[in-house]
Amino acid sequence: MDHVIPLKKIRPGWWLDAICLAGFVALTVALSFDWFLGQDIAVRDFIDAHRPGWLRGLLVGLNFLGSGTWVAAISLLIALWRVLGPTLREDGKWNPTLRESRAWQRLRSWRVWWPVYPVVAAQVLTVLTIGPAKFFTARHAPRAEGTIGAFFDVPIGITHPTSYPSGHAVNSLVWYAVLVIVAAPWLSAGWRRVLRIVPPVVVTFTTVYLSFHWVTDTIAGLLLGLPLARLIDRVDWPALADSPSSSRSASTSEEGTA
Repeated sequence: MDHVIPLKKIRPGWWLDAICLAGFVALTVALSFDWFLGQDIAVRDFIDAHRPGWLRGLLVGLNFLGSGTWVAAISLLIALWRVLGPTLREDGKWNPTLRESRAWQRLRSWRVWWPVYPVVAAQVLTVLTIGPAKFFTARHAPRAEGTIGAFFDVPIGITHPTSYPSGHAVNSLVWYAVLVIVAAPWLSAGWRRVLRIVPPVVVTFTTVYLSFHWVTDTIAGLLLGLPLARLIDRVDWPALADSPSSSRSASTSEEGTA
């Protein structure tokens, strides 16, 4: 039982995840039959005709909120600090005798490294879902000259098209959920809500308004990203450090250094 992953209940329940995933599958199937292409093109053409040049720079900057790379990097740094910080504070600084200390022995327990695990989980989930979906649908972005947004439309460019679903939309849900988890000690309830709501809203607007993605790309990204984020939220990550296994490991380390 030591290796059972501790879970927690979140609301709404699993039914919301099922609806989102069913919606993602239904939208993907519909687009494979060229449904909704007219609506996508109409939105793109309207925005292209009403996009002021001065606004582009600001929106491009805001769109970086959906870049998983830098949010993942920040989350990983915070996670590592939460693991290594107590060791540094207890021993003062890295030194040759650190490996003999109880703090160093503490790091041998895999459960102590729990802040890193949601970062790894998010990376695995996004790579296994976004990448294959983009590759197999092969959809060009709205900015590609001559495209009508159909799936499997490879010949236009020399690079493989990867517009569907919007990775930025997925990232805006998944990676900020991870950031909230690892940075929880420093975030108030209000800031947690801000980090979960503002990035998806901003990224949804910017990706479509800048013609980085079709409307349906972004909708699909949100439908896919929400269940992934909620899956990460269902794990009670801090409880890993409070398990009996972790306590026994710490006791063993103390006996070994006595």
